[in-house]
Amino acid sequence: MGEVHVRENAAPHAEQNNALFQPLQVGPFHLSHRIILAPLTRCRSYGGIPQPHAALYYGQRTTPGGLLIAEATGINPTCDGYPSTPSCYTDEHVEGWKPIVKAVHDKGGIFFLQLWHVGRQSHTAYQPNGNPPPSSTNKKIETGMVILPDGKTMEPFSQPKAIETEEVANYVQDYVTAAKQAIKAGFDGVELHGAHGYLLDQFMKDGVNDRTDRYGGSLENRCRFPLEVVDAVVAAIGAEKVGIRLSPFADYGEAHDSDPVALGVYMAQELSKRNIVYAHYVEPRMKAAGEVENSPDSLWPFRKAFKGTFLAAGGYNKEEGVKAIVSGKADGIVYGRLFLANPDLPKRFQVNAPLNKYNRDTFYTQDPVVGYTDYPFLDGTSS
Repeated sequence: MGEVHVRENAAPHAEQNNALFQPLQVGPFHLSHRIILAPLTRCRSYGGIPQPHAALYYGQRTTPGGLLIAEATGINPTCDGYPSTPSCYTDEHVEGWKPIVKAVHDKGGIFFLQLWHVGRQSHTAYQPNGNPPPSSTNKKIETGMVILPDGKTMEPFSQPKAIETEEVANYVQDYVTAAKQAIKAGFDGVELHGAHGYLLDQFMKDGVNDRTDRYGGSLENRCRFPLEVVDAVVAAIGAEKVGIRLSPFADYGEAHDSDPVALGVYMAQELSKRNIVYAHYVEPRMKAAGEVENSPDSLWPFRKAFKGTFLAAGGYNKEEGVKAIVSGKADGIVYGRLFLANPDLPKRFQVNAPLNKYNRDTFYTQDPVVGYTDYPFLDGTSS
């Protein structure tokens, strides 16, 4: 994973503009640059099955030695809360993913699959037999709406049902199953989605978790389930194939914490002991979905606490990415919307080319081309 050099006030140097193009060793993986594709939900996996058009989408964004993190992907039948999102727990899912992984590997890319469960950010329409969505709590999300499986209808979030203590182990096993299936599909590793108010975050954050069993109360108890998932997945596929995404400051889905710094530092320390391949933290300025706002908070405490490859995400542009690398704040920068709209983002950064503007209206539509694979490259083509 390489030694971490934290240089909070590093002076600019001649290599500054090339910082994003310095190679990076991430566990066993040799990255040729530090511009990483973020896991972006795109709602184009019909029936939960990854589709052929995703091979073009990810292939367009692949460079030799580039790291891509595939979109959030479900671990079990209760995982969904958005229309047409992919899963990876059946052999049919695996077969859907295989050509997509091959498209990335054929271009020399490194490909991780993000594994998620949305928890209470769901609706009974997504749940087997119309059951309540599982969560850490029985508390409902009171603000915002959920898009139903038809991709059009909006309704309030459903009342969740707290997972029973003895049921937690089943969810741990579901993450293991999905991780093994991801490796079977050819992925180089998995990223556990512990951010943005989804299931793992619903256990970690004290603004949601009101449990009185061993998974609630103290910071250690609230982090127990996520760390059990990490341990089990590491045991199943190896620490060098496991990363995690965390957003201690975010309050997506009403998942907030009274002491996000303590939460983020504790997780960084615990994850360091487990030698996972990377920790991927979201900037505090991305407090709400898709919105960048000024924040006095920083990822520095987490960077210093995690003894491994540290990835940062959250509204970065090129200049901010360069600054984060040069200062030592992060080893790699994870780009979402800019990469979505610019399939050749690394090249554009390298030659200081203008960027395509993204169209927010097509982020989550189900069209297999429009807003998905039709953003032009620098030469004007879309391939």
